[in-house]
Amino acid sequence: MNIYIYILVMAVVTYLIRMLPLTLIRGKIKSRFIRSFLYYVPYACLMAMTFPAVFFSASSMLAAIAGVIVAIILALKGKGLMTVALAASITVFLVSLIPGLI
Repeated sequence: MNIYIYILVMAVVTYLIRMLPLTLIRGKIKSRFIRSFLYYVPYACLMAMTFPAVFFSASSMLAAIAGVIVAIILALKGKGLMTVALAASITVFLVSLIPGLI
């Protein structure tokens, strides 16, 4: 029975987090600082959740660092998500194959 209460509370909290900003903020946000802050929040949250996992998912730290470096370089050059992800994954795979580095 307790599990249903937990699920209900989680559902209500999740709903309130998403609903309250929509109901409380009626007009357009005019502050340039707040608009720019809200623009980057999803990217910052995604980075905070995924970046640490990158270093622990590879077979070695060196392979992970090589993959991150390749991903950063390609992202700065404006390449698409699939290109960056594939190139970083291939880099991690190839560096992991080099004996003596693991």
